[in-house]
Amino acid sequence: MSNSKEISLNTSVFPIILLVSMLVYNIFNNEWLGTYTFHFILLITSVIVSIIGLINKVTLSQILIKIYNSVKSIKTPIIILLLVGALAGTWKVSGVIPAMVYYGINFIDPSIFLPLTLLVTAIVSLTAGSSYITSATIGVALVSVGNAFGISPSMTAGAVISGAYFGDKMSPLSDTTNLASAISGTDLYTHIKYMMYTTFPTFIITFVVFCIITLNLSSYTSNDANEISVISEILKEDFYISPILFAIPASVLILAYFKVKPVIALSIGVLFAVIFSVIFQTNILDQIDISTSNAILSSVFTYTEIPLEVSINENTKLLEGITDLYTRGGMESMLWVILLTTCAMIFGGAMEAIGALNKITNELLKLADSAFGLIASTVASCLGVNLFASDQYLAIIIPGKMFKNAYKENDLSPENLSRTLEDSGTVTSALIPWNTCGAYHYGVLGVSVVDYFIYAVFNWLSPIMTLIYAGVGIKLRSISRQTNH
Repeated sequence: MSNSKEISLNTSVFPIILLVSMLVYNIFNNEWLGTYTFHFILLITSVIVSIIGLINKVTLSQILIKIYNSVKSIKTPIIILLLVGALAGTWKVSGVIPAMVYYGINFIDPSIFLPLTLLVTAIVSLTAGSSYITSATIGVALVSVGNAFGISPSMTAGAVISGAYFGDKMSPLSDTTNLASAISGTDLYTHIKYMMYTTFPTFIITFVVFCIITLNLSSYTSNDANEISVISEILKEDFYISPILFAIPASVLILAYFKVKPVIALSIGVLFAVIFSVIFQTNILDQIDISTSNAILSSVFTYTEIPLEVSINENTKLLEGITDLYTRGGMESMLWVILLTTCAMIFGGAMEAIGALNKITNELLKLADSAFGLIASTVASCLGVNLFASDQYLAIIIPGKMFKNAYKENDLSPENLSRTLEDSGTVTSALIPWNTCGAYHYGVLGVSVVDYFIYAVFNWLSPIMTLIYAGVGIKLRSISRQTNH
């Protein structure tokens, strides 16, 4: 880029304003460009960014190379997304998720469902070290259980994501937790211990919020014992239901605990589900296709459509909540998400190529003239990278590298930086529809980011809590005091 002109701040911000404007317009004119509205908006903005780069004498080859590298960086997440689609299809056909729903609606009290969802997903995520695995396994089942109770899927999804990201942040097995500590130069367990100061109060507030929501859910939890019984009977008639089916998710969690790569762990989860389908769910396989092998391939690759026969018409509305158990799943169900993620990375690559990302982050760094200003600039940088580079790992790496020396110069120990990266980079990724994480959770849970955003309390409250601590000056550890001590 030796012949290119340095891009101005106004020019750098212009594509962002344009992108946000089109996205806001889309909120009030739902899917004005069709099913792939987000995709088209990102691609249109990417073309405009490229034109700006050409005007500033950035060559087309330089832009294309950055875009190529940006898209190439998500090859593993794309494989994981495809495996999650296969997991969703095979776990439904094998009876794993129906079994979770069956036991959930029969043994969970609707009056404590949302707070319990938050706690359960937090524990699973702490064990697995992954919000992805939590959402794709217990999360899918909990959304269906919530539907059966008449609770809005957006509420359940918000509780699932809040709990999943709490566990993801605090688990020593989490890749983002290890990345944040490594990039900032602090010890892993020091990082986790220091996060407790902001993370636990945020989680407690989130728990209280869901308790309050639950107290006002009388209109949602009106299904009586007879209605729950009807759903239970339909599930038992269509699927073989037994606790033995939980051996499949247990195996995935055990593999995750021992740090087996996600691709391998998810592949084994799919393989076990296929075996269990052949052993326990022959009735379902016969309903999907006359050939057992074709039925299994259908559950892996395409939308799995299991015939649902309801003899009592009055129960049709009741069963809308569990319809997804009979219709969704397979790799094909993840293609919308994969395409969206690819378009987002194209936009991020173009923004990086013309120097817009560097310009914006450098301007933020100039504002960091105090401890609060430094932490606020880090939060803004993490949010910006999540918004416009669409990847939570970049939202940790780029601000981490950029602000590391500034924290030292301001006598702030590295755990201040690592905590801020997690509080603002890791958790907010799930709140952006075109971010890899936001797109993933929508594809898995079937609830859009716009719908679950307000209920993902832990995720949007975390950066606010960090700013409050920084503003008041609570738990800001200095290097000099540590050294003297």
